[in-house]
Amino acid sequence: MATNARTILLVNPNTNHNTTVMMVELAQEALDPAGLHVVGITAPAGPPMIIDPDALATSAVHVREAVHRFLAGPDGGTVAGVMVAAIGDPGRRQLADELDIPVVGIGQGSIYAAAYASDGSPRRFAMATSTPLLVDALAGLVAAHGFLDQFTGVRLTRSGPLDLAADPERQFLELADAVRAATGTDGAQAVIIAGGPLSATARRLAEATAVDIIQPIPSACRLLLARLPQPA
Repeated sequence: MATNARTILLVNPNTNHNTTVMMVELAQEALDPAGLHVVGITAPAGPPMIIDPDALATSAVHVREAVHRFLAGPDGGTVAGVMVAAIGDPGRRQLADELDIPVVGIGQGSIYAAAYASDGSPRRFAMATSTPLLVDALAGLVAAHGFLDQFTGVRLTRSGPLDLAADPERQFLELADAVRAATGTDGAQAVIIAGGPLSATARRLAEATAVDIIQPIPSACRLLLARLPQPA
């Protein structure tokens, strides 16, 4: 990595450019104090929102393609790290093996943030999301990082992801209900709002409730900062 590399490449596996813009804004806010600049790219193919296992699996190919294309371009040498901005982290593991810079996923960052309290002690955590077809994949991601014994499960919204994407207020209210079920019924001490496109609502929930809401984008930013080489 070049010593002057100060760009973080955020790749949105969903093909909705507006979601990319929203997530870049949240990441830039978190990384500004470190003097890092966030550039967002959107997967060149796939669904506007990943809502099922097939779409999650195939998006890994598009994520890797988009990242390698950018890194091979004129600004590739400025990139200090890569963030995969979908909760299932498609392509993250492959990119981490292929690149010599840190690669983190927002699912990965969220899980590590949720699994430990501020004092470093382990805690029970849950996910709240609008994508029922991804429940098994999300549980698998938790297991892959070694925290399944602390995981209380996934709580779902009553409505589907596409309906809620068109109605932000309803999205907020239904995710709030899912958070209450995760903490009140399941005993979770922290709740991940599981979905890159849900990031704005995750922030609103964090500001509106006493529950420890884990926001995917800021969580991934903190993990990425911890893994970046420190300036000499």
